[in-house]
Amino acid sequence: MKLRTLMMGLIAATFACTALADQPIVIKFSHVVATDTPKGKGAEFFKQKAEELTKGRVKVEVYPNSTLYKDKEEMEALQLGAVQMLAPSLAKFGPLGVKEFELFDLPFIFDNYGELHKVTTGPVGKSLLKKLESKGILGLAYWDNGFKVMSANKPLRMPEDFKGLKMRIQSSNVLDAQMRALGALPQKMAFSEVYQALQTGVVDGTENPPSNLYTQKMHEVQKYVTLSDHGYLGYAVIVNKKFWDGLPADIRKALEDAMEQATRYANQIAKVENDQALEAVRKSGKSEIITLTPEQKKAWKKALVKVHEQMADRIGKELIQSVYQETGFDPHKL
Repeated sequence: MKLRTLMMGLIAATFACTALADQPIVIKFSHVVATDTPKGKGAEFFKQKAEELTKGRVKVEVYPNSTLYKDKEEMEALQLGAVQMLAPSLAKFGPLGVKEFELFDLPFIFDNYGELHKVTTGPVGKSLLKKLESKGILGLAYWDNGFKVMSANKPLRMPEDFKGLKMRIQSSNVLDAQMRALGALPQKMAFSEVYQALQTGVVDGTENPPSNLYTQKMHEVQKYVTLSDHGYLGYAVIVNKKFWDGLPADIRKALEDAMEQATRYANQIAKVENDQALEAVRKSGKSEIITLTPEQKKAWKKALVKVHEQMADRIGKELIQSVYQETGFDPHKL
């Protein structure tokens, strides 16, 4: 009887282990923007490809719009293993202690996507991702959102128009210096809180790529939008290093392939999505769209290029110079 009971127990344990082995590996992918943004669509595309290429051995659960963690909390959640994947904006890595990423926040350091991609896909971009490993984080890819516009309840055409305005920024010393260079008062705030802060007048304005401005309905509480393209907003798709290193080699390879495809897709749609969002803002009639003249744009550049020098000790002079070499930017020609 005892032998039979033991045998039954062993069979039950074997079935339990087999059932457990059949369970898919779950990747929780948390982000703070809407599903219908470039990042949101990129995350959904990755989910589809990851599940397809691993033949269901991986299940990706996407949590958009800060439904799981707000942007102040998500990095710690990743490091603790509460989530496996994030796509935070590049500005989030400065507060984590990897200040070199604030390079991407420098105003007017990239004039277009071509210049930007020379950096993100080249040795500079790869070396920056490597710096995350000491934090228990592995960088997989850069995803574009786009170039930023300024919005406020007064027209912003010249640097002096910013004087005294409370402008929401991400938690970045570079963005803080940028707003101060314009005479504004920077206000660091979680992305999920911005709409209400604009609506209630806690802040007067903000900066965003058009897709974020539109999908979060910020244009409904901002009278003016200036097409400044003064800065870039992008993301790094990152994973918990311990989790990633512990994956079976064939699963990891399939996920790398899925990420490569998702990156290509996300970056292709970013410009299109922003152009469409801007057109939707224009058609809404809620915000007046301001296009800067060449003279006005030059005045913005002159006011803001000093931020590069101010932040050189923090970000690294050599790093900034290496970007200038890649893009051909010369601050002395302004």
